[in-house]
Amino acid sequence: MPTPTKGARLGGGPAHERLMLANLAASLFTHKSIKTTETRAKRLRPVAERLITFAKKGDLHARRRVLATIGDKTVVHELFTEIAPQVALREGGYTRITKLGFRKGDNASMVQMELVLEPVTPKVKRSSVKAASKPAAAAPVVEAPAEVVAEDAAQGADVVEGDVAADAEESK
Repeated sequence: MPTPTKGARLGGGPAHERLMLANLAASLFTHKSIKTTETRAKRLRPVAERLITFAKKGDLHARRRVLATIGDKTVVHELFTEIAPQVALREGGYTRITKLGFRKGDNASMVQMELVLEPVTPKVKRSSVKAASKPAAAAPVVEAPAEVVAEDAAQGADVVEGDVAADAEESK
């Protein structure tokens, strides 16, 4: 009787898939970018992102949970000390998959999987964008030329704005 499985296991059993994904994740963290098949990259993405989330926590329990998956202390140390601080402000989406084409031998779809280590730019909310694009409904400010302001100041007149001061003198 065949062993029951849930879904494809990438050419092996569940233990083989776990080990293969752990090795792929270790290579991704070591080299920051790997070239693999599309199916493997899609299966690796949630594993790698979960490990990076643990590394962002940075406590001993998180380190031990990552060590249970990867097992190589140098890779785990690099993940916690180098990669986690670079993605500290990012709220997910730590990996990027870019399609490269098809492999020559078996025509498998190949991809480049890399860590997204660029700094995060804060998003601008839509309400503040609309408020910034619409100018306030205020009266336009008219400034007087410097010569007029200097003459009025010499005469002791109170200058509020160029046209307003002239209107005030005419009404007296």
